[in-house]
This record gives sequence, C-alpha cells and structure tokens, in this order.
Amino acid sequence: MGRVFTYKGYTLEELQKMSLEEFAKIVKARVRRKLLRGFTEAEKKLLEKIRKYKGKNKFIRTHCRDMIILPEMVGMTIGVHNGKEFVAVKITPEMIGHRLGEFAPTRKQVKHSSPGVGATRSSKFVSVK
Repeated sequence: MGRVFTYKGYTLEELQKMSLEEFAKIVKARVRRKLLRGFTEAEKKLLEKIRKYKGKNKFIRTHCRDMIILPEMVGMTIGVHNGKEFVAVKITPEMIGHRLGEFAPTRKQVKHSSPGVGATRSSKFVSVK
C-alpha cells in the first residue's frame, strides 16, 4: 500500500467533509484571511461550476488565478489563463491551500538561438538559401 496523503494531519476524505470555515482554521494565515473575507463574484461563479461538474470530466476555464485550491477541487482539470492561453491544471491533493495561478506560469523561459536575418550589419550579405 502506498503513502496516504495528509494535510496537517487530516486525510483527503476528512478535508472534503469539512465546511469552508473548518478548513480555514487549519490553513496558513494568508489563505485563511482570503477564505474568511469571502470570495469575489468571479470566484463564486467558478466554485458553482466546480460543484456542478464534480465527477464529470469537464474542462472548466477561468481567469481567477488567485482562487484558493480547495479539497473539493481535487481530481478536476481546470484551465487557468496565463495571459495568452488557458493552461490545463490537473488538481492533485498536494496543491490544496495554494492558488491556481501558481501552476500556470505567465512567462516562458527565454531560448536564444542564432540571430535572425537583419539582426546585424554583416547579415545583409549572407545568402538566405
């Protein structure tokens, strides 16, 4: 048997049965503050969609990068916008308490290659063939 996931001593099943207020008591301070202040309208709408399509293999797209990952989201695939496209984020138990935006990077790694045509004065005389 593999290792059983726990978050602060609670199993995934126990976390999923908790109310939002009970869950807020065991998370870190910054997340707790966000949960206790309440969700924005866009986050409430996202949470409704998540609850509606729970169990179904539906790809939910969102711009709410600052939404906290809750235990009820585990197992779903959520499309998080990175400024250009929607990045598919498969929610695992280890992601609980983090934000959706942490898993959809907004910047790509710079990959330099050789300079293009017209990049330097001497490249004018290089044949394009």
